[in-house]
Amino acid sequence: MNVVFYGSLIHHLTDTLLAKVKTPWSAARFLEKDPKEEFARALAGADVLISLAWNASFPPVPKLRLIQSPGTGVDFIDFAAVPPGVAVCNCYGHAEGTAEYVMLSILLWCHEHFVPAHNDFRATRSWRYSGRVNGPINQELYGKTVGIVGLGAIGKAVAERAKGFGTRVLGCNRTIRKVEHVDRQYALEKIDEFLAECDFVVVAAALAPETERLIDAARFAKMKPSAVLVNVGRGPIVDEDALYAALKDKRIRGATLDVWYAYPRHDDLTVAPSKHPFFELDNVWMTPHTSAWTTGMVERRWSEIARNLDSLARGEPLLHRLK
Repeated sequence: MNVVFYGSLIHHLTDTLLAKVKTPWSAARFLEKDPKEEFARALAGADVLISLAWNASFPPVPKLRLIQSPGTGVDFIDFAAVPPGVAVCNCYGHAEGTAEYVMLSILLWCHEHFVPAHNDFRATRSWRYSGRVNGPINQELYGKTVGIVGLGAIGKAVAERAKGFGTRVLGCNRTIRKVEHVDRQYALEKIDEFLAECDFVVVAAALAPETERLIDAARFAKMKPSAVLVNVGRGPIVDEDALYAALKDKRIRGATLDVWYAYPRHDDLTVAPSKHPFFELDNVWMTPHTSAWTTGMVERRWSEIARNLDSLARGEPLLHRLK
């Protein structure tokens, strides 16, 4: 059977994936910049395409049986253009690394003098940040309230870790169901009440019509002035203009942002993540969608994809099938 890998995201990791497959497969690999004719010839004989994207402009796929996303999000897959009879699957494995990133971020907001103390001590050898000379005092995470918007895989992983730090954990979700480590849940319609309780608001929801711009200017007004927003879900869940204004005007204490409003193309890595200059603000930690990019995620995610290749070859049910 034949599999085609397409895109720069996975190009350098295909050998890692293929080493996990137990059934015989022939593989072809293409980057976005590669000749379209060669890609079309390979795709014409492919049983599986592993790609973050699919749309009507892709070449004909007479033999294709599966489009496998190497990520969880399927924002760039046009389901209406997927040929009849072709399955679409995604994969997970990212919750653990993302949850660790969230906790790292929250701890940095609590121990706010960690980075400046490190930089100052290295540069000047001064002890002015020390408690022995009445230096500036850090906060603690213990006893704080961590609120999580979206109790999927990431939200649950954050709840488990936050609870271990002695926090009160609140959840806000589209459906109310028992979730371990969550002390209280709010329906999405009760998000205003939820936000008013939180010291940290972790956005871990999926982007959907009911979550787009879920947190807007009115919702920022409901938050504590001391609250911190951590967004590891999708950028547009938080209104772009309202977020910038809330941070610039110090309506909230700060934010950690790992998801954005604009993303780069494969041939241009300098695309601004927002129309606003978040990088000019002193109350933002900002990273370029790195929270889930860990060795553990690659191992778990590639194992899931390898399992789907084997399942397809053996005629067994596929994992995480979306269509």
